[in-house]
Amino acid sequence: MTGFADEALIEVTSGKGGNGCISFRREKYVPNGGPSGGDGGDGGDIIFTVKRNLRTLANLRYHPIIKAKNGGDGQSWNKYGKNGEDRIIPVPPGTTIRDPDTNEIIYEFTTQAEDEQFVFLKGGKGGWGNVHFKTSTNQAPRYAHKGTPGETRKLRVELSIMADVGLVGFPNAGKSSLLTAFTNARPKIAPYPFTTKIPNLGVLNAGEDRDIIIADIPGIIEGASEGAGLGIQFLKHISRTSCLIFMIDVSDENYITAYYTLCNELKSFSEDLYKKPRIVLCNKIDVEGAEERAQEVTAAIKEKEPETVVLSISVMMNKGLGQTRNAVMELVDRLENSGEGATTLIKKEAPEESEFMKLRADFEDDEENVQYPGSEM
Repeated sequence: MTGFADEALIEVTSGKGGNGCISFRREKYVPNGGPSGGDGGDGGDIIFTVKRNLRTLANLRYHPIIKAKNGGDGQSWNKYGKNGEDRIIPVPPGTTIRDPDTNEIIYEFTTQAEDEQFVFLKGGKGGWGNVHFKTSTNQAPRYAHKGTPGETRKLRVELSIMADVGLVGFPNAGKSSLLTAFTNARPKIAPYPFTTKIPNLGVLNAGEDRDIIIADIPGIIEGASEGAGLGIQFLKHISRTSCLIFMIDVSDENYITAYYTLCNELKSFSEDLYKKPRIVLCNKIDVEGAEERAQEVTAAIKEKEPETVVLSISVMMNKGLGQTRNAVMELVDRLENSGEGATTLIKKEAPEESEFMKLRADFEDDEENVQYPGSEM
């Protein structure tokens, strides 16, 4: 799984504010120059931003310590210190930022909007120089404010891939082959199980201005919801899809129970995932006797789920793929028109503000943190 990272523990620190300057004018022929110390610059902020071209959190996993720049100190002649440079952290769509101790969600990037930003930590305030403290009774103040420190926080960043359709099936059921046939993705394909070890994304072109994103995860085995195999690690990556495609290998001896075993694993992992609309594909009907098995599976599913679309296909022989493509587009369009698509399901309302963000807002509004002239800090 080299190169793929869907979790990262990081430590972020905002910049410290620069100190105010203590300085006095020293000019020829100006005997009473007075104070001229400038203010310190503000420290840089920690800002997360979504980038659609990112697919993993590898940049955070391998660079877990992130610091914004400190503000510059004030200088003489009323020169302000330079503001510290913000540290902008790019993350993929579908990223969730959590408190590592309480597991509380701080923020979720759950839209496909490019450059959505979240200011997580504000930099420290720059201190005031002594020019602010001149009064009629103290015309040569010899003090200035120090800059306020930045903040440091540890975070757990998680990624759940955002897609319209998720592929579900046992190892070697043909999911990667279908993804290759439908999209521009080129996952590894081989005639043995577990060739897919990381999630893959592909884009199905559904028209001039319409793309459908399909996510393929490693094959699920019985017991995956309890940690068996690779599936449990990646089931979260199809949790945000609007619908699912179940791939059933009807050339396998367990063809009749495969669908219900997959359903049970999804239900054990997440009730919401189990309830998603679906299409069932009976694959490999080119194998002798498999077409009859596909009809048997179709009859069994239709008896309990008459609304579920079940299609017989052979990805290898390109049988039934046109009908499957149309069924997928029709289902995704119907869900989006009803407000249940992947892009409309998520964040219909503003996310509830986390405890940390509430505390931060209270801190920023606290009058004690405002630097007033004459109050040494």
